[in-house]
Amino acid sequence: ALLFITVYTADGFYEFVESSCVFNSTKLDDIEFIKSYYYNKLEYTRFSSSVGKYVGYTEYGVRNAEYWNNLPGELSRMRNEKERYCLINVGNDHEAAL
Repeated sequence: ALLFITVYTADGFYEFVESSCVFNSTKLDDIEFIKSYYYNKLEYTRFSSSVGKYVGYTEYGVRNAEYWNNLPGELSRMRNEKERYCLINVGNDHEAAL
């Protein structure tokens, strides 16, 4: 018996969120936390700890940024991610690189 397997990928939509830490040293002041929101490979909103707020890059992203920037406690929560998420991981990566 001959078996044919057909894989069909429908044209769909792809959304993802990426969190990253950019650093030059293990000092907290030298670390930047970035959280980017993408839709079909196009970044539409970003939080950067250097800027301290969300920034939108598309019409939809600007609306998201305005909403999230005005949520009580959201900006302080995201600013704390630099210490919570980045500091320990940067320390581990820095040690592994050495």
